[in-house]
Amino acid sequence: MYLTGISIAAMTFLTIGIWHPIVIKTEYHWGTRPWILYLIVGIACILAALFTANVYLSSFLGVFGASALWGIKELFEQVKRVEKGWFPGNPKRQKQPKAKES
Repeated sequence: MYLTGISIAAMTFLTIGIWHPIVIKTEYHWGTRPWILYLIVGIACILAALFTANVYLSSFLGVFGASALWGIKELFEQVKRVEKGWFPGNPKRQKQPKAKES
């Protein structure tokens, strides 16, 4: 039996699941300002995945990098969720960012 596909699928599921609370906490504490960090991490992980021979590590780096890039979109979507009252805003942050209307 080959478990490579199943183990990579489980790792993908867990990695994407971990990014959800990361995005929520990031927006709560720092707003959307760290989006550039998400971009740098995402590109770096994807580039590293291209040069990694180990299939598990390369898969993890690719999924983590793609999740970081997707997190940029979700970070700005989180602002809209806070405005709708679905998530609490940070009362200590003086200026709450407004979501752009699309």
